[in-house]
Amino acid sequence: MGVFIVRRVLAALLTLFIASIVVFLGVRALPGDPALVLAGESTDEATLAAIREQFGLDDPLPVQYWNYVSQAVQGNFGLSTRDRIPVAQIIIERLPVTIELTVLAVVVGLAIGVPAGIASAVRRGGPADYAATGLGLFGLSVPHFWLGLLAILVFSVTLRWLPASGFVGIAEDPLENVRRMVLPAVVLGTGLSAVLMRQTRSALLGQLSADYVRTARSKGVSRPREVRHALRNSLTTVVTVLGLQLGALISGAVVTETIFVIPGFGKLIVDAVLARNYPVIQGAVLVTVAGYVLINLLVDLTYAYLNPRLRLTGAST
Repeated sequence: MGVFIVRRVLAALLTLFIASIVVFLGVRALPGDPALVLAGESTDEATLAAIREQFGLDDPLPVQYWNYVSQAVQGNFGLSTRDRIPVAQIIIERLPVTIELTVLAVVVGLAIGVPAGIASAVRRGGPADYAATGLGLFGLSVPHFWLGLLAILVFSVTLRWLPASGFVGIAEDPLENVRRMVLPAVVLGTGLSAVLMRQTRSALLGQLSADYVRTARSKGVSRPREVRHALRNSLTTVVTVLGLQLGALISGAVVTETIFVIPGFGKLIVDAVLARNYPVIQGAVLVTVAGYVLINLLVDLTYAYLNPRLRLTGAST
């Protein structure tokens, strides 16, 4: 188990290193000169040169990358070029909002997807199977932005049940926070629930046709107990898919937060890209990548815990 953990941690660190290079070069590939954005109406060469020197924009790329990485490992992502606020402070303010939205979306996805997948597998070929499959196809096909606009039109504009946009901190007003996060969480969790439904159905059908289930069935094991044991062995697939889908949730949060005007990471990155705010883009994207790598590392370890054969195979290779 120790060798397996070390191998996974080293792979995660290598992935994070490569991602830092991609983020660094990708940000600088954006069209436009950030010095021009910062200068505003003052576009004389002296002002532009002073801005480039102040933010290190005129240094060679290897020097810029070294400064970026050496400061990032210390939690220092520099200052925002727009308002001179530390990027780390902006991230600390915005990150809990996106984490809350992601957690709620995962809850929605699990609450809808897993039971629907179980019902579809157990009642294969019946009305429940067709209904769950149809809803899963709908969830995979409908874009987040369209579903978000439709939800606002129905539940906010027409029925006036929920606010259309805005955010209230959970510490400030828990009830109002829930009211404002219901629609975004449901919109973001719809796609996840569709993926989890399909994977749960597929994994459970495979387990229900396995030899050990057929043997238990021939011995008179009840149907609920049979499904319970098969579901336990299907969880490895569901856990893996859930970890991989968190990346899709993060990317979907960009659109969802923009539609519902939620001050999270998604809206922060969009605003930073429009303003050519290099430090904010680099810091926000790098933290997002680090979180995604960490989540997948935890998923690998959880998967190895649920499947001892993978743990032994990883230790011997």
